[in-house]
Amino acid sequence: MIPQETIVALATPSGAGAIAIIRLSGKDAIAIAAEVFQSVSGKDITKQKTHTIHLGHIVDPSTSSGQVGKVYDQVLLSIFKGPNSYTGENVIEISCHGSTFIQQQIIQLLLRRGAKMAQAGEFTLRAFLNGKLDLSQAEAVADLIASDNEASHQIAMQQMRGGFSNEIAKLREELLNFASLIELELDFAEEDVEFADRTQFHELLERIEFVLKRLIDSFAVGNVIKNGIPVAIVGEPNVGKSTLLNALLNEERAIVSDIAGTTRDTIEDELVIDGIGFRFIDTAGIRETKDVVESIGIQKTFEKIEQAQVVLYLVDSVQCSESSLNRLKIEIEKIKNKFPLKPLVVVANKSDLLLAEQKNNIQATIDNILFLSAKQKEGIDELKNTLLSFVNTGALRNNETIVTNTRHYDSLLKALEEVQKVKWGLDSGLSSDLMAIDIRSALHYFGEITGEVTNDELLGNIFANFCIGK
Repeated sequence: MIPQETIVALATPSGAGAIAIIRLSGKDAIAIAAEVFQSVSGKDITKQKTHTIHLGHIVDPSTSSGQVGKVYDQVLLSIFKGPNSYTGENVIEISCHGSTFIQQQIIQLLLRRGAKMAQAGEFTLRAFLNGKLDLSQAEAVADLIASDNEASHQIAMQQMRGGFSNEIAKLREELLNFASLIELELDFAEEDVEFADRTQFHELLERIEFVLKRLIDSFAVGNVIKNGIPVAIVGEPNVGKSTLLNALLNEERAIVSDIAGTTRDTIEDELVIDGIGFRFIDTAGIRETKDVVESIGIQKTFEKIEQAQVVLYLVDSVQCSESSLNRLKIEIEKIKNKFPLKPLVVVANKSDLLLAEQKNNIQATIDNILFLSAKQKEGIDELKNTLLSFVNTGALRNNETIVTNTRHYDSLLKALEEVQKVKWGLDSGLSSDLMAIDIRSALHYFGEITGEVTNDELLGNIFANFCIGK
């Protein structure tokens, strides 16, 4: 059921600012706004064209008879008539001055005239219910608002334009056509006829399986782009982990001192490198200690390594004697064995203090080690390029569809399982009625992504994550 009430909410962030926008949507939006808006040119906004802007005042008409209504603010009022609006309904946007008092007074006035407060994501929910967006496009709106780097913005824009929806809809339509022929065969079961060409059907299933696997594989890239790639900076105390974090961020984020064990808790901050978000975690130095607080910090270090997707193991290159290099090799092997799937980058800090002979000796002992000076900010760009190499941005550069939404990922996995069941049934000569069950299930999961298949609980979970006013 499409809601009939007219809803209102602040569409700009709460708090004081230069300008605030208050949004109304619903069949009575224009009529309600007309009751409180007085155009400076005397226009009746109920008779104005869509997509027009009008200057006037917001006035409380409920003042006692014979008195001039209380004027709240001079505003610009924008009119968008359904279905040519974001929600598909009549929409009014009031651009007022950004005082929190003015915002609240206007909203309360509109509530008294018959509007109701919008719930989180209710404007976008109405856009979905009125066919202005499908469900995956609606979810992309929230991703677009939350995007904090170029890559996540690019993915959200591609999905909001319908790139992902179109790909899924095309596959679903082709499968639906064959499903109709299979269902038709069931009506003529006694005649033992085949309307669906089994060879073409097999080719279609192969193509669907290929596309689904590509979309599923893209989730690994999409997830890290959307949420940022966690990178743990680990190593012994006083090797320059905090200095490296400060150099990467180009600010004094972490406390730096010559005292070993200064960092006793994890410090996190984010950096965008070539449009990809990285979340760096400066951890407590790993060493044997009797200090209870420092021990807790070291325990947290191993927890952060567990959560990280890339590990930077930092060493003090000046202190790299032959015995310490052998010990370092053992420590590196321990981390590799404990976390075999995590990329491990060994970084030799303070390289500006090294002699050529020392550098050659370290390179000969530790494979693929990177040299830098965090204090002098030398070698930082090389480290950034190394981190970027762990992100497969090929699909992003080629503008391919990338899945970032866990709900979509889950539906794709289930759809692939059902398609593979259909494919197995086709190869095994399974009867049409049994194949039809699996085809219906596959269609169901395709429909879950774009919104052909929904329920109130699903919609409630999705739109609860939106901000109010969107």
